[in-house]
Amino acid sequence: MTGDEARDMALAASLAKSSKDLEEHEYAVRSVADALAPYCSSTNVPESPFVLHLANVMHLATDVTGVVNDSATPVDIFTVINSLHPSAAVCGTPTEVAKTVINELEGMNRSRYAGPVGWVDSRGDGEIGIALRCGLLSEDKRSIRLFAGCGIVAGSIPDEELAESQAKLSPMRTALETL
Repeated sequence: MTGDEARDMALAASLAKSSKDLEEHEYAVRSVADALAPYCSSTNVPESPFVLHLANVMHLATDVTGVVNDSATPVDIFTVINSLHPSAAVCGTPTEVAKTVINELEGMNRSRYAGPVGWVDSRGDGEIGIALRCGLLSEDKRSIRLFAGCGIVAGSIPDEELAESQAKLSPMRTALETL
């Protein structure tokens, strides 16, 4: 986000038409819809994403919803959450191959990064997202490791992906600088 409303609207329009970003987003949406399908009597997957404006970045976003099957053996919400994680948004696709490649290339444990976060009430209703930006405090509480990432597809430009990651880290860095 630039702070210039006209420029931000032009950037949002460009994002909404970007074949690279639409492809990346479609992988994520499809993985969520596919993971929900076995548990739901119906799902709602809008055809087109919307542009989500955050303080420092814009994202393509799609609200995927589902109605859990009514059955003699109700599904536990945590089973559904487990099936959703990791989504293509944070792991890639096909999932098992992508997880192997990520483990080899990153050489680290992602720990809580990109894990599911949200709420679940006593009826089992809830809303879940993923921790795409987070920090992990060291055991001695003297340092923190910040996490943010970008989806990589064939049309990705490394310098642009790095800039996107830096923008995503900016609010956490700013918050930590005030301590």
